[in-house]
Amino acid sequence: MTSMKNLTSIAEYYKTDKHEHGYTKIYEKYFDSLRDKKLQILEIGIADGKSLLTWSDYFKNSTIIGIDIHKINLIEKNLDRTNIKVHQGSQSDENFIKEITNKYGNFDIIIDDGSHLRKDVIKSFHLLFPHLNNDGLYVVEDMQTSYNHFFGGNPFDLKYSNSHMNFFKHLTDRLNYQEIANPFYVANKYDAKITNISFYHNLVFVRKGVNDKLSKEVINHSYEDMKFSEKSSRTGNSFKYYLKYKIFYKIYTLVFLVFTMIKRILLFRF
Repeated sequence: MTSMKNLTSIAEYYKTDKHEHGYTKIYEKYFDSLRDKKLQILEIGIADGKSLLTWSDYFKNSTIIGIDIHKINLIEKNLDRTNIKVHQGSQSDENFIKEITNKYGNFDIIIDDGSHLRKDVIKSFHLLFPHLNNDGLYVVEDMQTSYNHFFGGNPFDLKYSNSHMNFFKHLTDRLNYQEIANPFYVANKYDAKITNISFYHNLVFVRKGVNDKLSKEVINHSYEDMKFSEKSSRTGNSFKYYLKYKIFYKIYTLVFLVFTMIKRILLFRF
Protein backbone atom coordinates (compact mmCIF):
# COMPACT_ATOMS: atom_id res chain seq x y z
CA MET A 1 0.00 0.00 0.00
CA THR A 2 1.25 3.49 -0.86
CA SER A 3 -1.54 5.57 0.70
CA MET A 4 0.51 6.85 3.66
CA LYS A 5 3.73 7.47 1.76
CA ASN A 6 4.85 10.84 0.46
CA LEU A 7 4.60 11.74 -3.21
CA THR A 8 8.22 10.98 -4.00
CA SER A 9 7.94 7.49 -2.50
CA ILE A 10 4.78 6.78 -4.50
CA ALA A 11 6.45 8.06 -7.69
CA GLU A 12 9.44 5.83 -7.02
CA TYR A 13 7.14 2.85 -6.48
CA TYR A 14 5.46 3.34 -9.86
CA LYS A 15 8.71 4.42 -11.53
CA THR A 16 7.22 7.55 -13.07
CA ASP A 17 9.72 9.92 -14.66
CA LYS A 18 8.30 12.75 -12.56
CA HIS A 19 10.62 11.51 -9.81
CA GLU A 20 13.55 11.17 -12.22
CA HIS A 21 13.08 14.79 -13.36
CA GLY A 22 12.94 16.03 -9.77
CA TYR A 23 9.35 17.24 -10.09
CA THR A 24 7.80 15.33 -7.19
CA LYS A 25 9.59 17.26 -4.45
CA ILE A 26 8.34 20.51 -5.98
CA TYR A 27 4.84 19.14 -6.46
CA GLU A 28 4.69 18.06 -2.83
CA LYS A 29 5.20 21.66 -1.67
CA TYR A 30 1.99 22.59 -3.47
CA PHE A 31 -0.02 19.40 -3.05
CA ASP A 32 0.64 18.26 0.53
CA SER A 33 -2.17 20.41 1.99
CA LEU A 34 -4.54 19.27 -0.77
CA ARG A 35 -3.90 15.55 -0.51
CA ASP A 36 -7.06 14.58 1.39
CA LYS A 37 -9.41 16.94 -0.43
CA LYS A 38 -11.95 15.89 -3.03
CA LEU A 39 -10.52 17.39 -6.21
CA GLN A 40 -10.79 17.07 -9.95
CA ILE A 41 -7.34 16.67 -11.46
CA LEU A 42 -6.67 16.66 -15.19
CA GLU A 43 -3.41 15.40 -16.65
CA ILE A 44 -2.60 15.84 -20.33
CA GLY A 45 -0.49 12.95 -21.58
CA ILE A 46 -0.78 9.41 -20.21
CA ALA A 47 2.07 7.49 -21.87
CA ASP A 48 2.69 4.41 -19.68
CA GLY A 49 0.09 5.50 -17.11
CA LYS A 50 2.55 5.62 -14.23
CA SER A 51 1.84 9.24 -13.32
CA LEU A 52 -1.92 8.62 -13.26
CA LEU A 53 -1.34 5.72 -10.85
CA THR A 54 0.81 8.02 -8.73
CA TRP A 55 -1.91 10.68 -8.57
CA SER A 56 -4.54 8.00 -7.95
CA ASP A 57 -2.70 6.79 -4.83
CA TYR A 58 -1.68 10.23 -3.60
CA PHE A 59 -5.06 11.92 -4.09
CA LYS A 60 -7.23 9.04 -2.82
CA ASN A 61 -10.39 11.14 -2.57
CA SER A 62 -10.02 12.84 -5.94
CA THR A 63 -11.00 12.06 -9.50
CA ILE A 64 -8.00 11.75 -11.81
CA ILE A 65 -8.80 12.45 -15.47
CA GLY A 66 -6.20 11.59 -18.07
CA ILE A 67 -6.27 12.49 -21.76
CA ASP A 68 -3.97 11.28 -24.51
CA ILE A 69 -3.96 11.43 -28.28
CA HIS A 70 -3.27 7.68 -28.36
CA LYS A 71 -5.67 4.90 -27.39
CA ILE A 72 -4.81 3.55 -23.94
CA ASN A 73 -5.42 -0.05 -22.84
CA LEU A 74 -6.65 0.46 -19.28
CA ILE A 75 -6.23 -3.18 -18.26
CA GLU A 76 -2.72 -3.40 -19.65
CA LYS A 77 -1.68 -0.19 -17.90
CA ASN A 78 -3.54 -1.09 -14.65
CA LEU A 79 -5.59 2.09 -14.99
CA ASP A 80 -8.96 0.40 -14.43
CA ARG A 81 -9.51 2.13 -11.08
CA THR A 82 -12.66 3.84 -9.87
CA ASN A 83 -10.94 7.23 -9.38
CA ILE A 84 -9.21 7.23 -12.79
CA LYS A 85 -11.00 8.33 -15.97
CA VAL A 86 -9.26 8.15 -19.35
CA HIS A 87 -10.23 9.82 -22.64
CA GLN A 88 -8.62 9.74 -26.08
CA GLY A 89 -8.13 13.00 -27.95
CA SER A 90 -5.75 15.83 -28.76
CA GLN A 91 -4.93 18.46 -26.15
CA SER A 92 -5.27 21.20 -28.77
CA ASP A 93 -8.52 19.93 -30.29
CA GLU A 94 -11.09 22.52 -29.29
CA ASN A 95 -14.06 20.18 -29.76
CA PHE A 96 -12.46 17.39 -27.73
CA ILE A 97 -11.52 19.72 -24.89
CA LYS A 98 -15.07 21.09 -24.92
CA GLU A 99 -16.38 17.53 -24.51
CA ILE A 100 -14.08 17.05 -21.51
CA THR A 101 -15.08 20.31 -19.84
CA ASN A 102 -18.76 19.67 -20.52
CA LYS A 103 -18.43 16.29 -18.83
CA TYR A 104 -16.34 17.28 -15.82
CA GLY A 105 -16.87 21.03 -15.45
CA ASN A 106 -13.97 22.78 -13.76
CA PHE A 107 -10.72 21.36 -12.45
CA ASP A 108 -8.64 22.08 -9.36
CA ILE A 109 -5.31 21.00 -10.85
CA ILE A 110 -4.33 20.77 -14.52
CA ILE A 111 -0.98 19.26 -15.49
CA ASP A 112 0.30 19.48 -19.06
CA ASP A 113 2.62 16.55 -19.68
CA GLY A 114 1.50 16.16 -23.28
CA SER A 115 3.26 16.78 -26.57
CA HIS A 116 5.49 19.59 -25.21
CA LEU A 117 5.12 21.32 -28.58
CA ARG A 118 4.82 25.11 -28.44
CA LYS A 119 1.53 25.22 -30.34
CA ASP A 120 -0.07 22.56 -28.12
CA VAL A 121 1.18 23.99 -24.83
CA ILE A 122 -0.17 27.45 -25.59
CA LYS A 123 -3.42 26.26 -27.20
CA SER A 124 -4.18 23.94 -24.28
CA PHE A 125 -3.62 26.76 -21.81
CA HIS A 126 -6.04 29.00 -23.68
CA LEU A 127 -8.65 26.24 -23.84
CA LEU A 128 -8.36 24.92 -20.29
CA PHE A 129 -7.41 27.83 -18.04
CA PRO A 130 -10.99 29.19 -18.12
CA HIS A 131 -12.06 25.81 -16.67
CA LEU A 132 -9.65 25.96 -13.73
CA ASN A 133 -11.21 26.80 -10.37
CA ASN A 134 -10.05 29.85 -8.46
CA ASP A 135 -7.01 29.00 -6.34
CA GLY A 136 -6.42 26.13 -8.78
CA LEU A 137 -3.05 25.31 -10.29
CA TYR A 138 -2.09 24.97 -13.94
CA VAL A 139 1.26 23.21 -14.31
CA VAL A 140 3.34 22.73 -17.45
CA GLU A 141 6.11 20.15 -17.38
CA ASP A 142 9.23 19.74 -19.51
CA MET A 143 9.57 23.39 -20.45
CA GLN A 144 13.07 22.62 -21.76
CA THR A 145 11.44 22.01 -25.13
CA SER A 146 10.99 25.77 -25.35
CA TYR A 147 14.72 25.93 -26.06
CA ASN A 148 14.54 23.30 -28.80
CA HIS A 149 13.47 24.31 -32.32
CA PHE A 150 12.33 20.77 -33.08
CA PHE A 151 9.49 21.35 -30.59
CA GLY A 152 8.63 24.81 -31.89
CA GLY A 153 10.91 26.49 -29.38
CA ASN A 154 13.76 28.85 -30.15
CA PRO A 155 17.31 28.38 -28.81
CA PHE A 156 18.63 31.41 -30.70
CA ASP A 157 16.29 34.18 -29.55
CA LEU A 158 15.55 33.60 -25.87
CA LYS A 159 14.05 37.01 -25.21
CA TYR A 160 11.80 37.93 -28.12
CA SER A 161 10.77 34.67 -29.81
CA ASN A 162 7.22 33.33 -29.56
CA SER A 163 8.31 30.25 -27.61
CA HIS A 164 6.11 28.75 -24.93
CA MET A 165 8.55 29.89 -22.22
CA ASN A 166 8.19 33.45 -23.44
CA PHE A 167 4.42 33.01 -23.43
CA PHE A 168 4.57 32.34 -19.69
CA LYS A 169 7.19 35.03 -19.11
CA HIS A 170 4.87 37.57 -20.73
CA LEU A 171 1.98 36.20 -18.69
CA THR A 172 3.73 37.56 -15.58
CA ASP A 173 2.71 41.06 -16.72
CA ARG A 174 -0.87 40.03 -16.01
CA LEU A 175 0.05 39.99 -12.31
CA ASN A 176 0.59 43.76 -12.46
CA TYR A 177 -1.69 44.81 -15.28
CA GLN A 178 -3.28 47.47 -13.04
CA GLU A 179 0.07 49.27 -12.76
CA ILE A 180 0.81 49.64 -16.48
CA ALA A 181 0.94 53.41 -17.07
CA ASN A 182 -0.14 53.21 -20.69
CA PRO A 183 -3.37 55.14 -21.45
CA PHE A 184 -3.62 53.12 -24.69
CA TYR A 185 -3.39 49.80 -22.85
CA VAL A 186 -5.47 47.03 -24.39
CA ALA A 187 -6.96 44.68 -21.82
CA ASN A 188 -5.76 41.08 -21.83
CA LYS A 189 -8.13 38.18 -21.13
CA TYR A 190 -5.93 36.99 -18.25
CA ASP A 191 -5.98 40.34 -16.43
CA ALA A 192 -7.33 39.98 -12.87
CA LYS A 193 -7.32 36.16 -13.13
CA ILE A 194 -3.78 35.17 -12.08
CA THR A 195 -2.35 35.56 -8.58
CA ASN A 196 1.00 33.80 -8.91
CA ILE A 197 3.38 32.36 -11.50
CA SER A 198 6.35 30.28 -10.35
CA PHE A 199 9.21 28.98 -12.50
CA TYR A 200 11.35 25.98 -11.62
CA HIS A 201 13.78 23.87 -13.62
CA ASN A 202 11.60 22.78 -16.58
CA LEU A 203 8.37 23.49 -14.63
CA VAL A 204 5.90 26.37 -14.60
CA PHE A 205 3.08 26.79 -12.05
CA VAL A 206 0.26 29.28 -12.67
CA ARG A 207 -2.23 29.89 -9.87
CA LYS A 208 -5.64 31.18 -10.84
CA GLY A 209 -7.47 33.66 -8.65
CA VAL A 210 -8.99 37.10 -8.34
CA ASN A 211 -6.34 39.81 -8.75
CA ASP A 212 -8.22 43.07 -9.16
CA LYS A 213 -6.69 45.37 -6.54
CA LEU A 214 -6.58 48.90 -7.87
CA SER A 215 -3.30 50.70 -8.39
CA LYS A 216 -2.20 53.58 -6.18
CA GLU A 217 -0.11 55.06 -8.99
CA VAL A 218 -2.42 55.14 -12.02
CA ILE A 219 -6.11 55.62 -12.84
CA ASN A 220 -7.28 53.57 -15.82
CA HIS A 221 -3.61 53.09 -16.77
CA SER A 222 -2.91 56.84 -16.69
CA TYR A 223 -0.27 58.21 -14.33
CA GLU A 224 -1.12 61.71 -15.50
CA ASP A 225 -4.78 61.39 -14.52
CA MET A 226 -3.88 60.01 -11.11
CA LYS A 227 -1.44 62.84 -10.35
CA PHE A 228 -3.85 65.49 -11.64
CA SER A 229 -6.63 64.15 -9.44
CA GLU A 230 -4.36 63.87 -6.43
CA LYS A 231 -2.68 67.28 -6.73
CA SER A 232 -5.72 69.33 -7.74
CA SER A 233 -7.94 67.88 -5.01
CA ARG A 234 -5.25 68.50 -2.39
CA THR A 235 -4.37 72.07 -3.40
CA GLY A 236 -7.51 73.26 -5.18
CA ASN A 237 -5.35 74.57 -8.04
CA SER A 238 -6.86 72.63 -10.94
CA PHE A 239 -5.59 74.89 -13.75
CA LYS A 240 -1.92 74.61 -12.81
CA TYR A 241 -2.01 70.85 -12.57
CA TYR A 242 -4.18 70.49 -15.66
CA LEU A 243 -1.42 72.17 -17.69
CA LYS A 244 1.26 70.06 -16.05
CA TYR A 245 -0.34 66.61 -16.08
CA LYS A 246 -3.14 66.72 -18.63
CA ILE A 247 -1.14 68.52 -21.32
CA PHE A 248 2.64 68.48 -20.76
CA TYR A 249 2.88 65.01 -19.23
CA LYS A 250 0.43 63.51 -21.73
CA ILE A 251 2.45 64.93 -24.64
CA TYR A 252 5.57 63.38 -23.10
CA THR A 253 3.79 60.02 -22.81
CA LEU A 254 2.67 60.20 -26.44
CA VAL A 255 6.21 61.01 -27.63
CA PHE A 256 7.58 58.12 -25.58
CA LEU A 257 4.97 55.79 -27.09
CA VAL A 258 5.86 56.81 -30.66
CA PHE A 259 9.59 56.44 -29.94
CA THR A 260 9.00 52.94 -28.50
CA MET A 261 6.93 51.87 -31.50
CA ILE A 262 9.58 53.07 -33.96
CA LYS A 263 12.26 51.25 -31.96
CA ARG A 264 10.25 48.02 -32.03
CA ILE A 265 9.76 48.29 -35.80
CA LEU A 266 13.46 48.95 -36.44
CA LEU A 267 14.45 45.98 -34.25
CA PHE A 268 11.70 43.73 -35.67
CA ARG A 269 10.14 43.22 -32.24
CA PHE A 270 6.51 42.64 -33.09
